[in-house]
Amino acid sequence: MALIKTENLCLSYENMTVIENLSFEINSGDYLCIIGENGSGKSTLVKALLSLKKPENGTIEFGEGLKKNEIGYLPQQTSAQKSFPASVSEVVISGCLNSRGFRPFFSSKERKTAAENIEKLGITELKNRSYRELSGGQQQRVLLARALCATKKLLLLDEPVTGLDPIITAEFYELISEINKEGITVIMVTHDISAALKYANRVLCMREDRHFFGSLEEFKNSDFADIAKGGVSLD
Repeated sequence: MALIKTENLCLSYENMTVIENLSFEINSGDYLCIIGENGSGKSTLVKALLSLKKPENGTIEFGEGLKKNEIGYLPQQTSAQKSFPASVSEVVISGCLNSRGFRPFFSSKERKTAAENIEKLGITELKNRSYRELSGGQQQRVLLARALCATKKLLLLDEPVTGLDPIITAEFYELISEINKEGITVIMVTHDISAALKYANRVLCMREDRHFFGSLEEFKNSDFADIAKGGVSLD
């Protein structure tokens, strides 16, 4: 069974239908990029995949033992979140909150998981620093480590490189790619078509009137590929 499967999914936003009859499936190990026009329903779909929004019609099914609270989520940051007064270690281990349940303290296993993800993301020297004192790129690494604490199967990233300079953006994409190669499925919402073409093996292209879902090669050969106009090569 697919890790996530949608069939004839219909979603609304402010009483208006923004997604209609959307069907796609993601298998373990896939790297799916979701691209599309503003207003095409990308953010609404993210909320539905996180079980924060109920479908008007259609279904979303989770397979391979994936639970709704086991998705590692890296959202777009707000100004208030960027100024969050906590240490890097505290932010990262907060990704274990769902597994902690009603226990008052984190377990030694959860602390070990947080430490391992801090090391994986190359931010060990920052672990005692205040999160709000970090650069944008450092903050994104912290949030990615936090998301990894929540999952062993699926990362959902919503515009993860917004506001980062080109060098930091390239480094961050490489980090995500390495995590995917280690076996974690990635779903990334992005306006960066070049990233989709370089890293993804599946593309979901959303427009207000219709959708495309398929392999990267199928996308390149489809009439949806004209979304890449503006200097991005499809080669």
